[in-house]
Amino acid sequence: MLLLVGLQATAQNVQLHYDFGRSLYSELDDSAEADGRATLTTTVEMFRPDKFGSTFFFVDLDYDDGVSGAYWEIARELNFWQQSKMNWLSVHVEYNGGMNRAVGSYNDAYLAGLTYSGHSKDFSKTWSLSVMYKHIPHTTDIDGDKANANFQITGVWGISFAKGWGSFSGFVDFWRECRPWQDTTHILLAEPQLWLNLNKIKGWNNINLSLGTELELSNNFVSKGFYCIPTLAAKWTF
Repeated sequence: MLLLVGLQATAQNVQLHYDFGRSLYSELDDSAEADGRATLTTTVEMFRPDKFGSTFFFVDLDYDDGVSGAYWEIARELNFWQQSKMNWLSVHVEYNGGMNRAVGSYNDAYLAGLTYSGHSKDFSKTWSLSVMYKHIPHTTDIDGDKANANFQITGVWGISFAKGWGSFSGFVDFWRECRPWQDTTHILLAEPQLWLNLNKIKGWNNINLSLGTELELSNNFVSKGFYCIPTLAAKWTF
């Protein structure tokens, strides 16, 4: 119960990111496949625990002459058995999907598997590892054969440091998805975030604003090959 209270206290937030991808990589500005690479993105996150587990979702909205893309993930952790106070195992189910003005709809993805989670005694450090079967309907390989049976491994972490002045959080995904236009099947995406929490300033207790950055590290995600794309970001936590 203490874990749930601790997580719920900082579970809802809205983020605004300025993306430097077009400035750093000319192909993300000029190539047709990158027309949907926006410079501004808002992210809405929510985590809600209950006695049977927890629900998490986030929504990304990209802006480029209006809203140019939308993407969301929703995940449910199910736990019907008693666990240790520090670590626990849960059943994980998830849906991913969205659309982009330039490329149309993203492939829907349905995931199911197991999650192993834990935290430190003071909740300043939390983590989880999920291993999942990933079903992507209507996906085909380079020869046009069905290839909708895939896998995904996801790690998530959160660290509070410097007496709450700083936060280091993020996730890393590794999954299989046939992308004939990239001639690739295995994709890596990590998005670590570093925040300075301004509510630690004297007299700013109710100003839940954080300033920081996100670093998108990917291989075969944005396009074929490795990319390192930083953002300049602000976050308001409810």
